[in-house]
Amino acid sequence: MSTIMQKIKEIEDEMARTQKNKATAHHLGLLKAKLAKLRRDLLAPPTKGGGAAAGEGFDVTKSGDSRVGLVGFPSVGKSTLLNKLTGTFSEVASYEFTTLTCIPGVITYRGAKIQLLDLPGIIEGAKDGKGRGRQVISTARTCNCIIIVLDAIKPITHKRLIEKELEGFGIRYIIITHFFISSGRNTDGLMRYRLNKEPPNLTFRKKDKGGINLTSTVTATHLDLDTVKAICSEYRMHNADITLRYDATADDLIDVIEGSRIYMPCIYAVNKIDQITLEELEILDKLPHYCPISAHLEWNLDGLLDKIWEYLDLTRIYTKPKAMNPDYDDPVILSSKKRTVEDFCIRIHKDMLKQFKYALVWGSSAKHKPQRVGREHELEDEDVVQIVKKI
Repeated sequence: MSTIMQKIKEIEDEMARTQKNKATAHHLGLLKAKLAKLRRDLLAPPTKGGGAAAGEGFDVTKSGDSRVGLVGFPSVGKSTLLNKLTGTFSEVASYEFTTLTCIPGVITYRGAKIQLLDLPGIIEGAKDGKGRGRQVISTARTCNCIIIVLDAIKPITHKRLIEKELEGFGIRYIIITHFFISSGRNTDGLMRYRLNKEPPNLTFRKKDKGGINLTSTVTATHLDLDTVKAICSEYRMHNADITLRYDATADDLIDVIEGSRIYMPCIYAVNKIDQITLEELEILDKLPHYCPISAHLEWNLDGLLDKIWEYLDLTRIYTKPKAMNPDYDDPVILSSKKRTVEDFCIRIHKDMLKQFKYALVWGSSAKHKPQRVGREHELEDEDVVQIVKKI
């Protein structure tokens, strides 16, 4: 493990010394590929005799309809936030590293059961094996959304450091929200972060022969054929067709080759806003995609719950047994990626599809009320569904 960490540091130092320009793009691309492989090994190193990998997360059974993780530096208020939102006790103190393991709790919100995890505070260098960083970030990767809790009076450096630690373990962001910087500090750098980041829009197809072929539908400024070949060679891939549909970077290509990157919704909860001035809070109010709170005083916790719901993008489906009214008290919860009638049936019971004939749907997804649909029909939030079985 120490050898891997040493190699990671050597590569990072070399990248820092290398000036970024067109002439060095090939060399930097190769270094990034080497770095990605080393960090993958650090997260899930090989084991002997069937032992657990050092990069495994905390042993917490996944429950409920979705999982949300609280991530942040020590003493930013994660435990207090868990206590207030779920009623679960997680020790709170003024000193660092109060939480030494993962504490789960459950939020019941809009009919959904959301598992909330209070993870131990991470420290700088977590991605390189320091502290319990590997366990924290490995567990964070199992979440459907993460909340990065930040102290409103701390500098912007903390935000960048945490992003660096998470990305070091292959966690990318679909939604990146901003947090508050005390008045007087420079805020120009905030908007340079890419918002609503999606998985790379490029195609990578391995083949048996023919070498590396690069096709681009746009003008590529970051990747050329030599750089692509160098990255592929690091992964021992010598035959592949790559198509770029946007100006992709070396990092984007590495993400696709690795295949283990997670593009995760992320909320920055700005805690302890009771310790800043109204003028400072007004600055915060001008930034997009943020959630200011005071966990201790329970300020704006409803706003945070609304944002969690929005970012999880869950779908509530109400059941309607024949000749009965819909059950609005206990909805079936579906994810945004799996919300067909077939997914609905599987969520209730895996054997229901064997008896499925058709479904009747009331709600915004139906063209008329009710609409007779098949198993491929896409449902929308708060639809009512009645399953008709074969006789």
